[in-house]
Amino acid sequence: MKNPELKDTIQQLFAHGKGLLAMDESTGTCDKRFAANGIPQTIEMRRDYRGMLASTPGLNESIGGAILYDETIRQNTNAGIPIIEILNKAGIIPGIKVDKGAKSLAGFPGEKVTEGLDGLRERLAEYKKMGARFAKWRGVITIGDGLPTTACIKANAHALARYAALCQETGIVPIVEPEVLMDGDHTLQRSYDVSQETLRILFAELYLLRVDLEGIILKPSMVLAGSECAVQNSIDEVADATVNCFLSSVPAAVPVIAFLSGGQSPQIADAHLSAINKKYRGHLPWIVTFSFARAIQQPALEMWKGQEANIDKAQEILYRRAKYASAARLGEYSEVAE
Repeated sequence: MKNPELKDTIQQLFAHGKGLLAMDESTGTCDKRFAANGIPQTIEMRRDYRGMLASTPGLNESIGGAILYDETIRQNTNAGIPIIEILNKAGIIPGIKVDKGAKSLAGFPGEKVTEGLDGLRERLAEYKKMGARFAKWRGVITIGDGLPTTACIKANAHALARYAALCQETGIVPIVEPEVLMDGDHTLQRSYDVSQETLRILFAELYLLRVDLEGIILKPSMVLAGSECAVQNSIDEVADATVNCFLSSVPAAVPVIAFLSGGQSPQIADAHLSAINKKYRGHLPWIVTFSFARAIQQPALEMWKGQEANIDKAQEILYRRAKYASAARLGEYSEVAE
């Protein structure tokens, strides 16, 4: 059954060239990034950092929604203002990461499956009351010698479909994130083949579990050669491979593809997204936008370094990086302009 609430949320999230800011890193991931920048790994510092992100002046010009971590959606800033309230007042829709992380898949060395389905219906109901209007679940697909196996892809696709169905039952838009990792020395063609298989299996599962495709957001990785591959393809080659793969795999009923940056530098992620939109905008059935984490956050984190005196400069950088991503959604990003 179609839910008009889902469609309304999606339209609001991506109006006027906007995309998503992913600020939902787990405690472990956030602390690793803090440690690399000499920032104390405490709950207070995570609160201050995410409060700084949410309160960036003008962020709503480029960002329609922010994906939060469970810790963050419950936190108040040092001034006692709920972070979710800051986002709402800025017109940025709050979302929530609901998976419990990728764990080793029993019987399949080197592969993972995402956990968190137990109790999810109840958690989604709580998040909805708190004000979350969309959610995120990430499945991880590794390319390697003999990997991925079809069993791993199917296990993750089934979990993503069950999660998506529960979200829609609650009136929450599910972000469906099948991430094909760019780690490794695989070629662009190998990435294309794995991405295509993953997407086809995923949509078969979504259909089987009666998920309304018009009420989801697809958050995939771009089709990229592995980071250790000797041949790194041009911006246009990546754009062409990505579009061709998705045209063969993603139904036109899906309203939005919001690409993750997946370890790409901010400039390269923006350049790839911009090339896709510049070459193919108007010829694709979906909105093609961004759901970036590091590609927007990382430069601001490096400027902030946990120091209150650096907040203004860090927010200026965050605002600018979000603006660049929004320009890329319109096919108008240029690294030269930076």
